Amino acid sequence: MARKAYVRLRHGHDRERAAATAWAAGQAEDLPTWGGRIDAALWARAEAFARSLTRSAEPEVRRLAAAGVRLGGPGGIELLHFLTLALRPKVVLETGVAAGWSTAAVLAAMRANAAGHLYSSDFPCFRVPDAERHIGHVVPDLLRDRWTLHTRGDRRNLGDILHPVMRVDLVHYDSDKTRGGREFFLRRVAPHLTDGHILVMDDIQDNLVYQEYARTQPLHRVFAYQGKFIGVTGPGLGALERHGVDHMAAR
Repeated sequence: MARKAYVRLRHGHDRERAAATAWAAGQAEDLPTWGGRIDAALWARAEAFARSLTRSAEPEVRRLAAAGVRLGGPGGIELLHFLTLALRPKVVLETGVAAGWSTAAVLAAMRANAAGHLYSSDFPCFRVPDAERHIGHVVPDLLRDRWTLHTRGDRRNLGDILHPVMRVDLVHYDSDKTRGGREFFLRRVAPHLTDGHILVMDDIQDNLVYQEYARTQPLHRVFAYQGKFIGVTGPGLGALERHGVDHMAAR
């Protein structure tokens, strides 16, 4: 509580965003260079998937946009597809589905791996008519057998998803971007993370939560993506960078 009060007094919401943006910009690396350094062939495969998904989803995205349904575009799908292929996770947890770009990226990699299950937490956008029906609308039907979607908001959904024996290998956080929302999530998921997990957090420029969390981890990365920043950390990140994809797949 004292640290939270200190941060708010020192930075305020706008000043905290400015400080977080400056920090992220100073840390940022080129994502394709990083992926290619770990496994050039697998990164090229992830990039090809991202292009294919964008092309195949475009007609439906345009149709819905014409009807006033806009749930956001793709963000970091190459990274999530690459990490899922590399880690071969048994359990992936994501928050914030919207159109389902990241969801499709994870599920397509799970299908290629023939392993894993994705649990997703979302809350229908009140500004969109019949919003719940459109959650994940870019996710192809053939990928949905490894997917469980909860739509009552993170605080309720995580209680349903994170049962006592649940252990999560890969996390993608893209829901409540406030300090309180991020801090709640990190506390809630911590007991359920495996020793080799990786955590991906979108829009880390909004506040200093990722920076503070990254300081507790042995390694972290920051990537610039479409004018924003993505953070990646967790013990599995170091293992992936040290030993490569083949080692992760053999675990």
